[in-house]
Amino acid sequence: MFREIAFHGVYLPSLTLVFMLAMGVTWAFDRWLSSLDLYRHFWHPALLRLCLFVCICAAMALPVYR
Repeated sequence: MFREIAFHGVYLPSLTLVFMLAMGVTWAFDRWLSSLDLYRHFWHPALLRLCLFVCICAAMALPVYR
């Protein structure tokens, strides 16, 4: 996969696109967990959301920079 994306003449790292995709996937997963009311089982739901985002973003970025 390419490492830079040209957006209106500005080169952005492809990690920006991965970050945006990970935000969408995390949002959908968060809505699913909320609908099942699973956040009540966790000590700190906001920390769980952050950890889910970091794990999803890292898993999506691995193939780009390998």
